[in-house]
Amino acid sequence: MPLTSDIAQTWRTPRRVIRRILDQGRREDRAIAFVLIACFLIFIAQWPRLSRVAAGFDLPPGEEVPELSRLMAYEFMSWVMIWPLLFYMIAAVSHLIAKVFGGKGDWYGARIALFWSLLATVPVLLLHGLTAGFLGPGPQTNLVGAIWVIAFGVIWGQSLREAESKT
Repeated sequence: MPLTSDIAQTWRTPRRVIRRILDQGRREDRAIAFVLIACFLIFIAQWPRLSRVAAGFDLPPGEEVPELSRLMAYEFMSWVMIWPLLFYMIAAVSHLIAKVFGGKGDWYGARIALFWSLLATVPVLLLHGLTAGFLGPGPQTNLVGAIWVIAFGVIWGQSLREAESKT
């Protein structure tokens, strides 16, 4: 199934989609592709907010306006080089916690569950980036952020549950 169709279906039936992905076999290239695509799209989602900051909005009085290129370089370094490594560690910790509670999965399943959940919820993060860029900080931006947190938590929880239940 195409990636976009799987993302849309994940919002309805996350366990079915993650099971289908896991049934395709252990492929580390798929895992790293999921996390790198998700992180790159999250980096793109930051552009409107960074443009707003570089234009001088939402800065405390007297603070110097940063250069957009510098902000973009820092965000790129963070999202494309550092966060993927942190997500690998988060997946490992989630697998260990699942093992304590009787999980029967493996390290790969925990990685795929986290990376796929992140990728599947990226569209909401893109909306969050637009909201932060056009409206700035406020209740609307917080609402979109809360929607992402809840959606990510539910999808990741269901995906991890499926990945840790070897059937």
